[in-house]
Amino acid sequence: MANFPTNNAAFPGAQSDSRSVFITRTYTHLVAGILGFILVELALFESGLAIQIARFMLGFNWFLILGAFMLTGWLASRTAQTSSSIGMQYFAYAAYVVAEALIFVPLLYIADAKAPGAIDSATLITALGAGGLMFVAHRTRKDFSFLRAVLMWGFVLALVAMFGGAVFGFQLGTWFSVAMIGFAGVAVLYDTSNIIHNYPEDRYVSAAMQLFASIALMFWYVLRLAMGSRN
Repeated sequence: MANFPTNNAAFPGAQSDSRSVFITRTYTHLVAGILGFILVELALFESGLAIQIARFMLGFNWFLILGAFMLTGWLASRTAQTSSSIGMQYFAYAAYVVAEALIFVPLLYIADAKAPGAIDSATLITALGAGGLMFVAHRTRKDFSFLRAVLMWGFVLALVAMFGGAVFGFQLGTWFSVAMIGFAGVAVLYDTSNIIHNYPEDRYVSAAMQLFASIALMFWYVLRLAMGSRN
């Protein structure tokens, strides 16, 4: 009996189909994460818990809270990327979405109270910006993996700037927000390219989480910029 190759490399059509299924699953989970984020925020604000959470966070050391959430994000991302259990991957993604929703509470609370319309504007701008970058990645089919080094250096510089602001007391104003929006845009482009070309096809939950994180980062700084323009 003849032995037929079982890998997809011998069947380009099968490989293309499996990649398309992976991409579809990734974007389905991305949308689910965004909807989950919105539902958590609505529940917190409708119940009145958002006010208590915002006051607690605003009265606490913000960098300790930010550090705790960064650690949570790292653990969740690591779990989703390495765990062979699909249940653990979903748990990590859900935990990350809830953590992001919590850390956004003070910013959304202030925006709602002091900058009416800023949330709607930031939502629209983020959707158009992230959607446009994802369209570019899919349209060009270019491999943007070389942006990894840019993101690593940008992340380090952002941490140094935030640490310097906390220690020396200077404000990270409009230009920092603009730079971080650009950083988030590069992250969206890199993540989308990675999803198209390189991400393992059994890690669609992890892929969705990475893209969700980049879009959330963009929304954070677009909202800060929108709030500043209304003051």
